[in-house]
Amino acid sequence: MNSKIYLSSPHMGGTEQDFVKEAFDANWISPLGSNVIGFEESLTSYLGDNLHVAALSSGTAALHLALILLKVGRGDEVICQSMTFSASANPIVYQGATPVFVDSEETTWNMCPIHLEVAIKDRIQKGKKPKAIIAVHLYGMPFQVDKIQAVSKKYDIPLVEDSAEALGSSFKGQKCGTFSDFSILSFNGNKIITTSGGGALVTSEEKHKDKAIFLATQARDDAPHYEHSEIGYNYRLSNICAGIGRGQMEVLDKHVGLRRRMHQFYQDIFIDNPAVTVFAESSDDYFSNFWLSCILVDANMAGFTATQIREALAEDNIESRPLWKPMHLQPIFKDAPYYGSTISETLFKTGICLPSGSNLTENERLRITGILKNFA
Repeated sequence: MNSKIYLSSPHMGGTEQDFVKEAFDANWISPLGSNVIGFEESLTSYLGDNLHVAALSSGTAALHLALILLKVGRGDEVICQSMTFSASANPIVYQGATPVFVDSEETTWNMCPIHLEVAIKDRIQKGKKPKAIIAVHLYGMPFQVDKIQAVSKKYDIPLVEDSAEALGSSFKGQKCGTFSDFSILSFNGNKIITTSGGGALVTSEEKHKDKAIFLATQARDDAPHYEHSEIGYNYRLSNICAGIGRGQMEVLDKHVGLRRRMHQFYQDIFIDNPAVTVFAESSDDYFSNFWLSCILVDANMAGFTATQIREALAEDNIESRPLWKPMHLQPIFKDAPYYGSTISETLFKTGICLPSGSNLTENERLRITGILKNFA
């Protein structure tokens, strides 16, 4: 059998080991040390010096802390994009709150601002004004920032940006992860850059960063003994993982360029097939890192389905994956409120994610082409 081609595998730049060695040499292995500080500084410099970054153990941890800082609690409601990974919604439940899911729009596949406003009006009418809005930059594609921000401000509901998939993406020249008081990043092994496992909370106020770090380090009060006035968490990023992140930041823009090259690779393959749509930016306002390249298949026009493409790739040991199954269709969230039509459901049924790694070789691209040409 041919070697495995992964959907999105880690891609080291070469200097990560230098930073990790530095941590070993200094014996700073725990969630302290120069790598953690250096990684936070690199992210701040990349996103904007007016921001503050707390390096954490995962993007999920970052989102959980954002909700805590927004005082989301038991009995509250939080609006969340339905078409996303479950980690966007799970922290709502951690806090004892209820997720209210909103459908996508067709342009960016992200939260529909029209359905968002409908949801807010209805929840207010029912006596439950949402405490926050979680919007996701899906697959690296920025959501309709202007429109979502406008609804957020109109109803005075804080916006949380889930930028787990969108480091390196931008909207109207401004980096994703910088459009709200709280945003989150992920450095999981399959992301645009990785720290093995890790994430970050990005905030506009230093006091929020300080509070997040306090909560992420077991909420230890300032005392010579272990004193706790609040519930804390073990959410801080380790100095070892942060060392990997420092090395990865040096190749971030290169990785974005290579991901965008893979996107163009798929556009070229399907250029003459109107039944296959490669997910792309709708205008120059959007700049996607194309963390994952995705396609939609019109089965009636094409004579084949997205599933058949996925199965053909799998036969050659090439990994692909269906699009995210919307949260409102997940068994665990079947009773949660939902606002919208069937856009996200249709996307799930007709789309797949294709191998998108920044480290794919020419021979691997030839193998992928050999399968996809049968559907082009």
